[in-house]
Amino acid sequence: MKRIIYIALFCLCVTGLFAQKVGDTLYVNVNSANLKASTGFFASTTGTVRYGDDVRVLAINGKWTQVRTSRNITGWIAGASLTTKRISTQGNTANASAREIALAGKGFSPEVESEYKKTGEKVNYDAVDAMEKVNVSDNDLLAFIEEGRLAKGE
Repeated sequence: MKRIIYIALFCLCVTGLFAQKVGDTLYVNVNSANLKASTGFFASTTGTVRYGDDVRVLAINGKWTQVRTSRNITGWIAGASLTTKRISTQGNTANASAREIALAGKGFSPEVESEYKKTGEKVNYDAVDAMEKVNVSDNDLLAFIEEGRLAKGE
């Protein structure tokens, strides 16, 4: 039984490695992300991408993907911030609304929200919304990590 589990995990990992290929067009699946000059969280920023932006894969290095945007900006981004599924936040009514996107980012779907409404519970995300508006610069974050002697990790 353990052998079957190990084989299944191996297949999943290998499949994940081939999910992104050089030349593919992928889409940003996070609210916004900085493109970096090199791999690593604290590398200098070359540009910014937003939810739904399309990018072309130039190279892959571990969990980092080098991309070029439609505005011809090149940089590295965490591969987890990209998806193969086309994302559109405008146009016809079949696309997600800004409210639905915000709820999805908090782990909600229309079905989950409906279940909460059935129980009579009211969910208030004001504190979460306030925290999402807080912006800490990379320099401030690095200073905090160094001052606290925390591991820098990627």
